[in-house]
Amino acid sequence: MSEQQTSSGAATHTPTARAGGRRTRGRLPGLSGLSGATVRNLGLVAALLLLCLVGFLTGGDRFASLTNLMIVLSLAAVTGVIAIGMTFVITTGGIDLSVGSLLGLTTVWASTLATQTMADQYGWIVMVGCALLVGLAAGLINGVVIAYGNVVAFIATLAMLVAARGLAELIANRRTQIVDQPSFETTFQGDLLGVPKIVWIFVVVAVAGWFLLNRTTFGRRTVAVGGNREAARLAGIDVKRHLMYVYGLSGLTVGIGGVMLLARTGAGSSTNGLLLELEVIAAVVVGGTLLVGGRGTIVGTVIGVLIFATLTNVFIINNIDSSVQQIARGAIIVAAVLLQQRFARRSKAG
Repeated sequence: MSEQQTSSGAATHTPTARAGGRRTRGRLPGLSGLSGATVRNLGLVAALLLLCLVGFLTGGDRFASLTNLMIVLSLAAVTGVIAIGMTFVITTGGIDLSVGSLLGLTTVWASTLATQTMADQYGWIVMVGCALLVGLAAGLINGVVIAYGNVVAFIATLAMLVAARGLAELIANRRTQIVDQPSFETTFQGDLLGVPKIVWIFVVVAVAGWFLLNRTTFGRRTVAVGGNREAARLAGIDVKRHLMYVYGLSGLTVGIGGVMLLARTGAGSSTNGLLLELEVIAAVVVGGTLLVGGRGTIVGTVIGVLIFATLTNVFIINNIDSSVQQIARGAIIVAAVLLQQRFARRSKAG
């Protein structure tokens, strides 16, 4: 699959043989004909398979069972959907720290007594619409503050992180709200063709995200803005408006994730999504999207999410302390960033 990134801008007068030598330097002979995106994705797949092998050797049939596979996919689904939106944000060179708090807010708002009472009259679409609108509105607020208020993304989304968590606590009165809406439960809970419905939602969002990033003008503009905002502006792109749309998209994916989390847990809580932003950002970075912007990969993000979900599952099966899991995640993130810097230096040198 293709991957969106800025052009390398290599000089055209470089001799072909020399350029070819630089492209293949450091690669295995059998991989010399593959694109950089393909090589990175193959490396991620290899890491995922290695984790699966470790899980099988240490957990045996408990890890290798179909039931456990569905558990891993279900755990990855909510994080994965939000990570799709985060991929677009980071591709522009931005960051969104508010996704975890917004997830809690969407689950609380969509599961209030008033919302569920309306859903009794008009169906599950009320709860879904509520979650999507809350996520979208919060994302657009982030986008407006960042793009038109010229506030650094880190600060703007940090403020939203605090405000959204506080609002969720006020609405829920710090209590867990149980979902008791039959039409919602029937529609989103359970399996479809033996696979949890929330996993199917993840698949649909991932495919849509890949198409949007790699096959549309919106995706090309996202990469252009991340690569060089001034050049994008001179090329006729309304950079501020596009940034607003990108953060709105991130909020929308959080809303979708909120619906999925309500389906998986059957409850809305202000504590939902606590520190989820760190897991989402880690999956996107490990997947190969550059923190500085200019390159994004949906395929890599999906594999990154699966890597962290599998890692968590392996630790749980082997009853390993959660603190060790956090240390392992930190090591993986550092390794991924170091590899990104190495590839970036090679690209500039080539």
